[in-house]
Amino acid sequence: MNDPYLKEAKARMKKAGDLLREELAGVRTGRASTSLLEHVQVEVYGSRMPLNQLASLTVPEPRMIAIQPWDKGSAAAIEKAIHEANLGLNPIKDADMIRVPLPELTEERRRDLVKVVHKFGEQAKVAVRNVRRDAIDHVKKQEKSKELAKDAARQMEKSVQEMTDLQIADIDKMVAQKEADILAF
Repeated sequence: MNDPYLKEAKARMKKAGDLLREELAGVRTGRASTSLLEHVQVEVYGSRMPLNQLASLTVPEPRMIAIQPWDKGSAAAIEKAIHEANLGLNPIKDADMIRVPLPELTEERRRDLVKVVHKFGEQAKVAVRNVRRDAIDHVKKQEKSKELAKDAARQMEKSVQEMTDLQIADIDKMVAQKEADILAF
């Protein structure tokens, strides 16, 4: 595993898992989380900015997100951005604050969310498998050009497969945990 290409492959596999973790954080479970709104882009000051750069987000109750804009003039733009994000949320302007109540999830909506979680998991697995394919191709090229002995090449391919298996097991665990969170209520 001394080959820098294999170290890069391991980092790329880990990155696929990290990206999945971020995507899963944005999928709604039964409880409120500020990560639901982190990726909302607000059109303000002539450009698009992430919501968390315009306001502080808190969870005062299990099914409520409170947004405190730093500039009171941006409240209407924040409200509009949440509506346009198609998250199924209806923000309510309350004095200087915006409250976002989370509606109860229906059984049908929970099943839809589980399908979305599985889709994200499958995309992450495909990304890991693509990295594995690239790494094994790299090893085979080195073997063909006589930079690597046959035994060393087989050992490196085995290492790549072990990395892949570990990362896919981690992805399966993340998907199963998120599915359990969604269906728990």
